[in-house]
Amino acid sequence: MPYAVRGSAVTLLAVLALAGCGDDPQGTDTDPAQVDAVDQPALGACRELTPDDVALPSNATKTVDCSEQHTAETFAVGTLPESMDDASYDDASVESWANQTCAEEFQTWLGADESLSMRTLLSWVWFRPSEQAWGDGARWYRCDVIGGSEESTSYVSLPDSTQGLLTQRKQDEWLVCADGPSVDDSRKVPCSEPHTWRAVTTIKLGEPDDPYPGDATVEATTRDYCSDSVGAWLGYPVDYDFGYTWFQAAEWQAGNRRSVCWAKTEK
Repeated sequence: MPYAVRGSAVTLLAVLALAGCGDDPQGTDTDPAQVDAVDQPALGACRELTPDDVALPSNATKTVDCSEQHTAETFAVGTLPESMDDASYDDASVESWANQTCAEEFQTWLGADESLSMRTLLSWVWFRPSEQAWGDGARWYRCDVIGGSEESTSYVSLPDSTQGLLTQRKQDEWLVCADGPSVDDSRKVPCSEPHTWRAVTTIKLGEPDDPYPGDATVEATTRDYCSDSVGAWLGYPVDYDFGYTWFQAAEWQAGNRRSVCWAKTEK
């Protein structure tokens, strides 16, 4: 029987939670030199970020040597397009552009296609300058890969470098599986650990400029595709269970056009 799941993307939509919270507006263990920095951050820098840090629009957490314990690594930095020079700090067009840019760079950095990048335990977040730096003309963005998803209450440590991580032979440590009676009632675990479900394929539901087709269409299309796709992945057994994760209008507006298919399997 299928188990339908609605929710936030397994990987690339952790960035949706950008509302500020906590006592420090730029995260834990901040570096005063980074707080209102106008110059763009360093590519490849590592940090010990927490889920609370990731929920903030800007971050000035101190960097650490990448050979030390860390949960985040900066995989892309740059300057926003000139068309955004006069944009407000929380302009939706800035967020949309950064979401698309970081999602594409995330795939390139890990060595994954769009489907594989949605089936990893890793995700990404983007940060902008502080409001003061923005007022001073700073228009940089920073994309960090993090050791978890937006469902995570804590993050796992990352290797010295995550570049090309999903091109390596031992991928299961970084791919997402689930352990429980159903996809939506389970604990997400690395596929290298005991599990009952594995995210095996994704379905593309539209092109970047397509309008959201509606909940009913998205769920029905996802269910039908995942039934066939998981059956093929399992080798067309007579009886099998599958699950699917589909996403609603907010995630569509953020750029996600895919649903995730799960196979019930211990492999």
